[in-house]
Amino acid sequence: MAPGNRGNGGVLMNELAIRMRDEDTGMSTAEYAVGTVAVCGLGGVLIKLLTSETFADLLWQVISKAFSFLF
Repeated sequence: MAPGNRGNGGVLMNELAIRMRDEDTGMSTAEYAVGTVAVCGLGGVLIKLLTSETFADLLWQVISKAFSFLF
């Protein structure tokens, strides 16, 4: 085979690449849905954590120690 002449393999690879690109068009919606559910779950955990009295006390202690050198 001469340089630059890929024969039938190059054509097949181009067709395969085009087919794979075209078949992936619906994936973005599913990925957004999974991401949205994950963020909602994380948000729920953070709300529960941040509104707990234990976390508020811990946060207050950390802030008090961090700024203790000023007062």
